[in-house]
Amino acid sequence: MKPILVLAVLVVLAAAAARGGQAPPASGADACVVLLHGLARSSRSMQKMADALTEAGYRVANVSYPSRDHRIEQLAPMAVEDGLQQCGDGRRVHFVTHSLGGILVRYYFAEHEVDRVGRVVMLAPPNQGSNAADAMQDIPGFDWLNGPAGQQLGKGEASVPLSLGQPGFEFAVIAGNRSIDPLSSAVLPNPDDGKVSVVDTMLEGMADFKVIPVSHAYIMKDGLAIDLVRRFLERGSFTAAD
Repeated sequence: MKPILVLAVLVVLAAAAARGGQAPPASGADACVVLLHGLARSSRSMQKMADALTEAGYRVANVSYPSRDHRIEQLAPMAVEDGLQQCGDGRRVHFVTHSLGGILVRYYFAEHEVDRVGRVVMLAPPNQGSNAADAMQDIPGFDWLNGPAGQQLGKGEASVPLSLGQPGFEFAVIAGNRSIDPLSSAVLPNPDDGKVSVVDTMLEGMADFKVIPVSHAYIMKDGLAIDLVRRFLERGSFTAAD
């Protein structure tokens, strides 16, 4: 077994043991799912996911936020609180995030109560920062394209992901291992999705972890990824029902 997969299995097993007999959160009509897109994207990129979860019976809040205009410290409350408000009171709230969206959820709930949070699925999150974010900062146009938050997703002193601890909510990670961005992939440890290395998506406390053959740009629209998200929200595992 490859070292990355061995690490993932050990982390998942430890998280499962720590959860013990925790009761599963509400799903379907009893829950709402907040979708948070990635950097330089909009809610349109999450629409296929939104349609699938709506069909599955969830109330869905597909949030748009100005990811290129502010730092993570401003974006996190802006995006997360918008989603919570759309979900309304009295509902358990799940989150499905792409890339930067996962860091916003981690940042927000590092400083707020997680009582309402059900399950969280992070798609291609730079949980350990990304070498690509560091390497590309000196390239003309990077600041314009990625904004202040893009400069906080690396591995240096300004890294927000590396400043955050283990989340207090139940979560899983889906990583991609295909790239359509050879420039970024050249500075990333393999395997990678063109923006983030598989190993850098991992985070201590994961309830489950999966690597699928898709790129960073399209993982949120991938049929397998959507199926895995539905499984985890329903039962806390990517494993298919018997």
